Amino acid sequence: GIMLPTSNACVLTLLGVQAYGNVPAMLNFSSGPKQVISTCHTAQIKKVITARKVVTLAKLDALIDALTKEGIEVVYLEDLKKLLTKKDILAALFGSFFPMSFYHKHAGYVRPSDPAVILFTSGSEGLPKGVLLSHSNVLGNAFQVSTMFDVWDNDVMLNCLPIFHSFGLSVGTFVPLVFGFKLVSYPTPLHYRAIPEFCSSVRATIFFSTDTFLSGYAKCANPYDFNSLRIVAAGAEALKEETRRIWTEKFGVRVFEGYGATECSPIISVNTFLRSRAGSVGCLLTGLEYKLREVPGIKDGKELIVKGPNVMSGYMKHDNPGVLQPPKDGWYETGDIVDVDKDGFVFIKGRSKRFAKIAGEMVSLLAVETAIAKQFKGFIHGVVSISDPKKGEQLVLITTCGDVSAEKLITLFQEAGLPELAIPKKIIFTDNPPLFSTGKFDYPTGTELAKKEINK
Repeated sequence: GIMLPTSNACVLTLLGVQAYGNVPAMLNFSSGPKQVISTCHTAQIKKVITARKVVTLAKLDALIDALTKEGIEVVYLEDLKKLLTKKDILAALFGSFFPMSFYHKHAGYVRPSDPAVILFTSGSEGLPKGVLLSHSNVLGNAFQVSTMFDVWDNDVMLNCLPIFHSFGLSVGTFVPLVFGFKLVSYPTPLHYRAIPEFCSSVRATIFFSTDTFLSGYAKCANPYDFNSLRIVAAGAEALKEETRRIWTEKFGVRVFEGYGATECSPIISVNTFLRSRAGSVGCLLTGLEYKLREVPGIKDGKELIVKGPNVMSGYMKHDNPGVLQPPKDGWYETGDIVDVDKDGFVFIKGRSKRFAKIAGEMVSLLAVETAIAKQFKGFIHGVVSISDPKKGEQLVLITTCGDVSAEKLITLFQEAGLPELAIPKKIIFTDNPPLFSTGKFDYPTGTELAKKEINK
């Protein structure tokens, strides 16, 4: 297990573990002791590599204690550094010029289908699942991305996204390493004022992020800060029109929306300079096959199922730890409801599990969120569903905007043509909404919050 923030140290540790024939599992230390212990159990991790500086700065003492109690060995990079001898340093210098002389000795031959890394889903549908990606999965997705965007030798990738998520690992880290251009790592995406200045100072040309973070940077940045960027792409959550607009008007930069999943290493589709359509998440990557499956009760869209070189080797689940469960016949069921137009552009309608059945009607929670976000811009909104004794389910809105009211929502839904039964029955105002480390709304925690408020 590797428990380090986005940094050169994390990248080198990851590659070092792989070079000696081991499979690194990237741990989300921001998720808390319970979740980390669960992921260690799922992947049967017995040793975790971290750094004392990280433990101190991130206040992870409770997590380290929990790992130790579970019998998991914690190894610190500072301690390993003290063990290095002059012989080790000379061997490393020699190995950097003649890597194959060391590679075969320690790791043996690696096949494309061999495990490269284990990542964990965000847990947006329950306990995180381990996702095992092979070398061909990771490299395949890197080359798929290169068919959508030109990358140059003098490019500079700025990666602020956590490496324990597939977006920050595969795209933000492996793409520049595979194609040989500069990678600059920044340990957290939350420094909204520092990152724009840092981007300007390193003259970054490629920047991938999420809507939440891009919106935050836009509010704090000087118009000059992002003038070196030529490729900016957003994923992990829907890109709001307001975010797209402010980046275009303030910085003169187009933000290309993409879509992916950890299980697909992670990119599935993306808009590009040559093929772009507003409101869509672009066209499927080269080499991906797809099919659409009807979902009972859902009329607008079908479930997307994909197959290709970037589709995972399989899951490791909490109830069957350490056992790989490959996707049936190589097809991954995304659980996302989409529409694909005649030109191949994909439009996300919602997740199959993010539909609520209210009074016999299927309501898309994504559609409700989108309508609210368009009206009340610049705030965080999350819509969850909980049981209702009369109508089956009811919607609850969790928002940071104190200006939202039931009366305004009624008017908004009438103007948007949305059914009245889709109006959230309760509104919860908070300055501290539940979010994952990627900035994506944490729906399981939001659902628990809604249940507590309703039962008060």
